[in-house]
Amino acid sequence: MEYTRLGRAGLTVSRIALGCMSFGDPDRGNRPWALDDAAAEPVFRQAVELGITFWDTANAYSNGTSEEITGRAIRKYTRREDVVLATKVFFEMGSGPGGAGLSRRAIMEQIDASLTRLDTDYVDLYQIHRFDPGTPVEETMEALHDVVKAGKARYIGASSMWAWQFATMQHAADLHGWTRFVSMQDQYSLMQREEEREMFGLLAAQGVASIPWSPLAKGRLARPFGEQTLRSSTDEIGRRAFGDGDQPIIEAVQRVAAGRGVPMAQVALAWVLKNPVVAAPIVGPTKAHHLPDAAAALDIHLTDDEISALEEPYTVRLPDGF
Repeated sequence: MEYTRLGRAGLTVSRIALGCMSFGDPDRGNRPWALDDAAAEPVFRQAVELGITFWDTANAYSNGTSEEITGRAIRKYTRREDVVLATKVFFEMGSGPGGAGLSRRAIMEQIDASLTRLDTDYVDLYQIHRFDPGTPVEETMEALHDVVKAGKARYIGASSMWAWQFATMQHAADLHGWTRFVSMQDQYSLMQREEEREMFGLLAAQGVASIPWSPLAKGRLARPFGEQTLRSSTDEIGRRAFGDGDQPIIEAVQRVAAGRGVPMAQVALAWVLKNPVVAAPIVGPTKAHHLPDAAAALDIHLTDDEISALEEPYTVRLPDGF
């Protein structure tokens, strides 16, 4: 495994992140493909063996059960001090005034609930899952700063928003001397490259790391066009995000992978990893080969011709996921 700093921050993370949305109670949160404790055990063991120390979850994944399973896995398979643990806040977790959003009430309430489920005193990275247009950015940034100063989080990050929104929040932090975001968890893959237009330039200028979600486009870049899995047939976000127009991209990945004699996932991830602003793509494994394929992608260095072949079929599209 390779390791890197999270942007200009001093935090060291593995260059592959374990996406823990794959874990949870399959009967909660509309994720029938989620793995419970027993099914997730070999995946967590693989992560530890491969040196994947950056683990990312969220309060909303499977209604909190992802955090519970992740917390138990840390205690069972590794040590808390050996894991860079990240979670998120924004989506609805209850009907009360602190049940959703990025108000001071919600942030303070939800960080405590997450720490309880994770059974830890702190998270390394506390991320806002989306931008909250209903809360002043100053209120959100000061609350996140107070979470850091209380020792409940070491760093803060953001996820999936317009570049102007991210810049506005960073500016508020700078004006008041509050904690700044060190990471942006945005969607980025060969099938969704719109972050290259504005967000990536902003991140590079500010020394903020990208930790992309869905680097394999919900698995579509890891298998031939048209093949279905339980997740692809039940994940509403995945069904909305991609369509038949992406067939040429998938076929390009398939050709490059065949030429190298490697799985498609390795080629698609190698392309994401080559971007200098990307610190660690987030891989959500549900099968035994997923994490080894992700780790092997670090050893693939694409040629200029391969990169051109992979990028040429892309067509302009709207950013998706926020």
